[in-house]
Amino acid sequence: MSYKVGILAMYLTGRKLEEVSYFRKLSVTGRKMGIEVLVFTPDDVVDSGERVLALSYNPEQKSWVRKKVSFPPIIYDRCRYHGTNNYQKLMRFRTTYSKLHFMSRPLANKWKMHQILSEEDRIASHLPSTVRYQGTEELKSFLKRHSVVFLKPSNGTGGRGILRLLRTKDSEVCLMQGRDPNRRILPIQHIHVDRLHDKLQSWKIADRYIMQQGIPLQLPDGRVHDYRMLVQKDGAGKWQVTGCAGRIGPSKSVTSNLHGGGTAIAMEVLLRKRFGSSDKVEEIRRTAYALGLNTVKHLESKFGKIIEVGIDLAVDPKGNVWLLEVNPKPSREVFHRIGDSQTYQKAIRRPLEYALWLLKQKSPNSEQKADP
Repeated sequence: MSYKVGILAMYLTGRKLEEVSYFRKLSVTGRKMGIEVLVFTPDDVVDSGERVLALSYNPEQKSWVRKKVSFPPIIYDRCRYHGTNNYQKLMRFRTTYSKLHFMSRPLANKWKMHQILSEEDRIASHLPSTVRYQGTEELKSFLKRHSVVFLKPSNGTGGRGILRLLRTKDSEVCLMQGRDPNRRILPIQHIHVDRLHDKLQSWKIADRYIMQQGIPLQLPDGRVHDYRMLVQKDGAGKWQVTGCAGRIGPSKSVTSNLHGGGTAIAMEVLLRKRFGSSDKVEEIRRTAYALGLNTVKHLESKFGKIIEVGIDLAVDPKGNVWLLEVNPKPSREVFHRIGDSQTYQKAIRRPLEYALWLLKQKSPNSEQKADP
């Protein structure tokens, strides 16, 4: 029996795909499960919209080959937007082919996400105070309530354009550091809050940023850290926490993202270094895992079917767990980085196990016919 699963991706500059390594691993894993993985983008639709020119990986030749196929019966959306044009292209594709069976759907931006998560009491108590950025007066007021404030783009990913502001004794002046929209680390500087808006005007910050209460994330060496949790559907259609690992940012960075130069460490190792007590570490782990499962179930009740979610968590010096961010197109490299090959392989395999479960729900007694 041969099943087909489509991977919906997006070309970057020069018709390159962003996650080719992941797609190759999915393809190799899928073949062992009796699944052919077919990778295509909205630009690969041919034959008046009836078929796609998809990429299929040949493990014997270690190469990708193009083949013209009908739309696969189930589609794993891995599109990373990288700009308005790509987002609009994806939305047009999903609208045009709304009858295709997608395993997930786009979620909301950071501000809308905060509002949705705030509706659930079991999640709301773990959310940092968050408001929309509407100008320097609101920023001044927010800085008076919180000694550390993060400015984040509502639609940003990978730590791009994130600023951390630290209130000084002079409430009109703050220490600013962060990353520009290209992920470059910005040097620490003192800046008057009235000058912030003008300084960031080229970033088009107005109406596109949120302000978020800063959670103490600095380790004794001054580097910041957080935790990335991966929650996925399993081969029975049930939510499971696949794993959680710590991320430590490079020196002078306000973010811990691996793409921005961060390093990875096992969650339990990092927690034990900070809190010592095994009981305390286990209590934090249980709280984090419950929060992760509550989050995905609440999101699915609001948005519909979801396959996996990456959740960025913080643990403050008292051991309180905070939910910083939700990512519907999560990476799983953090588990590879800490040498946890078992969790890494599980993180790759689970989307295919869930796809296989869905396909068998659709037609338990019929085999899919291969394209000629």
